[in-house]
Amino acid sequence: MSESRTTEAETLVDHQGALGRIRLNRPKALNSLTLQMVRDIECALDDFETDPAIAAVLVTGEGERGLCAGGDIRAIYDGGKTGSDLPETFWREEYRLNARIGRYPKPYVVIMDGIVMGGGVGISVYGSHRIVTERTRFAMPETGIGFFPDVGASWFLTRQTNELGTYVGLTGEPLGAADAILVGLADIFVRSERLAELTEALTSLPAGNSREAVSTVIADFSEAPPAGVLESHRPAIYRLFAFDTIEDIFAALRGDGSSFAEKILSVLSAKSPLSLNVTLRLLRLGRKTERLEDCLEREFAATAAVLRSHDFYEGVRAAVIDKDRNPQWRPGRLADVTAADVDAYFKPSAHPLFADKTKEGSPA
Repeated sequence: MSESRTTEAETLVDHQGALGRIRLNRPKALNSLTLQMVRDIECALDDFETDPAIAAVLVTGEGERGLCAGGDIRAIYDGGKTGSDLPETFWREEYRLNARIGRYPKPYVVIMDGIVMGGGVGISVYGSHRIVTERTRFAMPETGIGFFPDVGASWFLTRQTNELGTYVGLTGEPLGAADAILVGLADIFVRSERLAELTEALTSLPAGNSREAVSTVIADFSEAPPAGVLESHRPAIYRLFAFDTIEDIFAALRGDGSSFAEKILSVLSAKSPLSLNVTLRLLRLGRKTERLEDCLEREFAATAAVLRSHDFYEGVRAAVIDKDRNPQWRPGRLADVTAADVDAYFKPSAHPLFADKTKEGSPA
């Protein structure tokens, strides 16, 4: 691959010393992923993997607002409305990329500076070196748009035995650096003012270097993050979210009496009742699942129901199109969500995600 090659305006790919760089380049759209960007990243990873001069890959977002705010939800909305195959194609290729990152043989360093949501989580959380800053705002807010946390969230939110992942997936509440590390979604804190210096240091790695060598370089820039929010609420989260039905979680929150429980009850009450039910079932199934690919397969099958649902289109309308922040969910109450409503999201896909590829092992 030639030096400083720009594959597409939306994705900048180049060499800097021994570093293969991937820069998401839609800053006005918070670097939201398009299908072309997914393909660009896949192509870049192919090139970097086979290039002996590349010691590590670095993924960043252009602009100062964030790494990536998720998938291009407006394009998915429009595609679903018109019956286009874009949504299915996007999710298929995105989820395959997520699995690919999880087993990538070279160090995959990602700087999770600013906003990191949805699809931005998918291209970062499986990296070998996940760096957060004081500006990081990590979130999986899908239950607020009639969707569910995807890109393997039923895998990466369930690798701990506690209920922090359940809290993150259901509430969609943003996490700062310390909280992202606490939940196991990031590894290292580096102040944003030192990111350019860190990048320069990584470019000086000799070709063929190991993950340990990359870790050593990053460690020179690492420090303890500012205090987070979740640490003091851990006992309450473990207790309040340790149920297998949304109704029981709501009952526990109502009966708790704390200001924290009251706040979270208010947050959850604004979400799609159907999405909350689907998300909790995915998380509980994910906890018992031993392979990332199997979680992605299950989530991919569920996207077919999303495209047939009322709540997804209504949620995107309220959040992105009309921006009135007043979605009218259907059903509108938890009590009216039926087992059949939820079961519709758990029918196997007619076109499995990994049907034409050999399933490879999940990351440890």
